[in-house]
Amino acid sequence: MEERYMNLHRGRRDGRDQPPPRRTAARQAPSRRAPAPRKHNRRGGAASVAMGFYKGLVVLSALIVAGYIGFSLMVKAPEQKQLPQPPQGGTQAPVIPGASAGSSGAAKPEDPMALNRRKNVYTILLAATDKDGTRTDTMMVMCYDTEKQTVGVVSIPRDSLIDRGSGHHPKLVYGKGGVEQRVEDISQMLGIPIDGYIKVNIKGFITLVDYLGGIDFYVPCDMDYDDPIQDLSIHYKEGQRKLSGQQAMEVARFRKNNDGSGYSDVGRTQTQQKLLIALAKKVLSWDSLTKVNGFVEIFNKNVSTDLTLDNMMYFASQAINLDPSAAVETATLPGRGDGVFRGYTWCFELDPEGTLETVNRLINPYDRDLTLKDMNLTKATSYTQG
Repeated sequence: MEERYMNLHRGRRDGRDQPPPRRTAARQAPSRRAPAPRKHNRRGGAASVAMGFYKGLVVLSALIVAGYIGFSLMVKAPEQKQLPQPPQGGTQAPVIPGASAGSSGAAKPEDPMALNRRKNVYTILLAATDKDGTRTDTMMVMCYDTEKQTVGVVSIPRDSLIDRGSGHHPKLVYGKGGVEQRVEDISQMLGIPIDGYIKVNIKGFITLVDYLGGIDFYVPCDMDYDDPIQDLSIHYKEGQRKLSGQQAMEVARFRKNNDGSGYSDVGRTQTQQKLLIALAKKVLSWDSLTKVNGFVEIFNKNVSTDLTLDNMMYFASQAINLDPSAAVETATLPGRGDGVFRGYTWCFELDPEGTLETVNRLINPYDRDLTLKDMNLTKATSYTQG
């Protein structure tokens, strides 16, 4: 004990009081390990950046997938409808879906005459009202095959003869019920269901053409017509020109000149078809993609339809792949316009064979050709011209 005390006392007295070796080693250990943690931090920083970048990609991918799923959920094809029941004054029994023509019961699946809808094929009535907005002055049935990306458009003369029963006007453009009634009339007349309609007024047509900066169009003939009652003054020379909205409307409405020359309702519908295609090309062109908000505003103010928003989104998503120059075919139902029926003159009697061929070629949504028994075409009782 004394020796140990003396040694300790001497150590303090000469200033050489050092920590025990064990404690010295403990203090030096961190200095030898110091570089290791710094190297570990640099590796950890790089790993954190990489992990953050990876997480960002995962989040971005998730947002893209979620957006696509959300869009897909909003896009919905319209319901494929069946023929409505015919009016009481009609001359044909209803065509039962899945049944052969003239059959009173359900057809067997193997029945070759069954009327079955083709998948991804839709029929839409495109209609335009006159200046007053009361009569459906222009009527076209469009058949869109979204799988094959083909479109058939058939114009129906406004004065087409239809038997709605005694006491009802026999010209298609007239009668009660508005565009909804026209949908039913055309379905019964041609033997095809119509899945929806889009009706635009004249103001909307003019506004749309002007919004697109006009359309390039070949005026098919010299036009020289004045009608103060309808406030129409149409004067154009045959040839290529750029039409404003007002000019396009006048060309679309032209039928005859002041001297009686020009063309009939059939000629007018053919011009309207060509205007429609020219307008579709302009709408679907790449330089129009920035005008979506304007399209929506014009549509909301001037168009009525029974299609839902998700239906229209479906057609818009499909039409991206459509080439109007090659995929669209148009025609007008043939016939004669001097028919007389129950005292009404200048009714347009559809030519049965020509109508059947046109409908089967362009707007038949079924998986077999229609026959005249499937249609409900009315024949005039007499004619004003021989």
